[in-house]
Amino acid sequence: MNLKKKEAEEFLTRRSRLHEILIALIKQQKDLELMDDNVQVFENPINYSEKYDPSKIVERNQRIIKKYQSLVRSAIALDALLESEDYDISDGKIA
Repeated sequence: MNLKKKEAEEFLTRRSRLHEILIALIKQQKDLELMDDNVQVFENPINYSEKYDPSKIVERNQRIIKKYQSLVRSAIALDALLESEDYDISDGKIA
């Protein structure tokens, strides 16, 4: 029972550390875009323009998702490096 509790605590600690690293990486981004749904395009196709081209919206959202995935992979890699070096990053500082 004690082993499971310790594993659960380690998982929560690692997850928390990953979140801290990811937030730090996000804060470093200058122009981090958010996904856009542009529902009005599909509701009113008469006002069609290139700005509201559904394929452009999908391409843009895919690009944004790839950026976020890259940030998450970077956070995981940094966390693994910190863990291998046995660093403590409490309070956002490497000790």
